[in-house]
Amino acid sequence: MAKIAFSTSGENQDALLDTRFGRCKNFIIYDVEQNQLSVVENTQNMEAAQGAGIQSAQNVIEHGADVLISGHCGPKAFRVLSAAGIAIYLGDSKPIHELIEDYKQGRLKKADSADVEGHWL
Repeated sequence: MAKIAFSTSGENQDALLDTRFGRCKNFIIYDVEQNQLSVVENTQNMEAAQGAGIQSAQNVIEHGADVLISGHCGPKAFRVLSAAGIAIYLGDSKPIHELIEDYKQGRLKKADSADVEGHWL
């Protein structure tokens, strides 16, 4: 476990988790070993007519995440992330710093399949 990606509209550890994966404004990437956060913009996918989940999944993969924590994940994004070996966990809309602790304490539910249909807003 080296990097965790969180879907969010914010830019720091106090930001709330955005439950929409594909159409979130940003991803916060938390490097567990370095204890550092970085922000990755995802604005190009916020208004996408289609393919937002796949594009967002590629964005997460390109930034080296090993784990994704989001509120929901559609079937296409789930397939892309799973194929890349990224573990997907579902979380509630609460601050990123709380979700980091929830993850470390094993309190988050690991997703074994998509939990919403495609094109979920």
